[in-house]
Amino acid sequence: MTAIPENKALAETATAARQARRVALIVAVAFFMQLLDSTIISTSLPQMGESFGVPAVAMSIGITVYMLAMAVFVPLSGWLADRFGARSIFLVAIALFTLASIACGISQNLTQFVAARAVQGLGSALMTPVGRILVLRNASKSELLNATALITWPALFAPVIGPVLGGFITTYLSWHWNFFINIPVGAAGLVLVARFIPSDRDSETRPLDWPGFLLTSVGLASMLCGLERIAHPEDGAMPTVALLAAVNVVGWLAVRHMARAKNPLLDLTAFKVQTFAISTLSAGTIFRVAINATPFLLPLLFQVGFGLRAVDAGMLILAYFLGNLGMKTVTTPTLKRFGFRSVLVVNGLIVSLSIMACAAISPQTPQVLVVVLMLIAGLARSMQFTALNTLAFADIASAQRSSAATLSSMLQQMAMLFGVAVAAALLNLSQIARGGPALDLVDFRVAFLAIGAIGLAASFRFLALPPVAGAEVSGHFPRN
Repeated sequence: MTAIPENKALAETATAARQARRVALIVAVAFFMQLLDSTIISTSLPQMGESFGVPAVAMSIGITVYMLAMAVFVPLSGWLADRFGARSIFLVAIALFTLASIACGISQNLTQFVAARAVQGLGSALMTPVGRILVLRNASKSELLNATALITWPALFAPVIGPVLGGFITTYLSWHWNFFINIPVGAAGLVLVARFIPSDRDSETRPLDWPGFLLTSVGLASMLCGLERIAHPEDGAMPTVALLAAVNVVGWLAVRHMARAKNPLLDLTAFKVQTFAISTLSAGTIFRVAINATPFLLPLLFQVGFGLRAVDAGMLILAYFLGNLGMKTVTTPTLKRFGFRSVLVVNGLIVSLSIMACAAISPQTPQVLVVVLMLIAGLARSMQFTALNTLAFADIASAQRSSAATLSSMLQQMAMLFGVAVAAALLNLSQIARGGPALDLVDFRVAFLAIGAIGLAASFRFLALPPVAGAEVSGHFPRN
């Protein structure tokens, strides 16, 4: 008599697991389109400037406006998902991003392009946190690790292959196709979301916290501008110092307001959850700085430090990409066997040491050793990314998911920008300290050693996690 109910329960569990993986895969495809777009255009800026009749350096405003739009609207994404439903907002985000991509591709001048990029930034700001909310709402704790692994791979692969693909498209087609390739992906995403992701909407809706939105958006935009200026210190240090000081004041006001507001824009109680706080705010953010600095430094090392052609540097970066890909099959069993705490500490040390090892290679290093180092660095980076992103939501309650996803997206965006800014600042400071007219191999060695040291410090911070951290998600229950 009990066989039928048991079989029914197993069938329902299997169906739920398939649905969780399907939702995660659909979200991952949208993430890949978004992240690829943000990295692919960097190689075509000179050609775009020529087409618009402006200097190549002026094209950087397209990147800046995109990131500013993201910074302004990311805080609003969680409230919109709760108010109108995550599925509906995700559809709107994909549609906005795809239409803006078309507008970018057909732009006739810089003004049109900047306007289109601002709309793209709005779509991107909604896409990332709302996509995470969809995954969290459709995945049980037992499926969260697999689902998170699926939505993590775009963040690992897109920054690596984006510049290579962008260079190929710009060389053999035209810069317009860097945007037009989003059309079929976006159209497919709209169909898949509408067909396979169930609609959702909270029964109770909160009023919009306008003061919280304005304070958070101004703070994030100021931080973005300040971090951007660290990497480009030509205009002096005072504007940068003023912006970062403003960030501290506005940030304090935003936290103070949301801690007291009846219906805050973001529920900051998520930071009271230890696994979320460590993997997202403290050690997690510090470690992501090191992880995000590496893809910025490696192409420069191979082209400026080693003197390689762009295509040869791209082939070495490809090994880094393959390392990211290769770890996917072993991440889940490794976390189940050793648990989040051990993996984040030990694997964090491997990531940090592999970054520091990049300081030891030179143009005379046998290429096979360089390729092996890239593979190891990529493998370890993939494991750390997946572990951090999964642990962040392991103990988050249903009521905190929207705010937690938004906070996570905000902090990851900050870590990405800060990673690039710190790496660029280290290169500049090293060059200034030795009085060199241009960057040299020694400057890259200083940068890699310093970035690796940041990763080492963050790795030991994960020791604060209990051995059973995230056990319901990883399936690792250590014996007492």
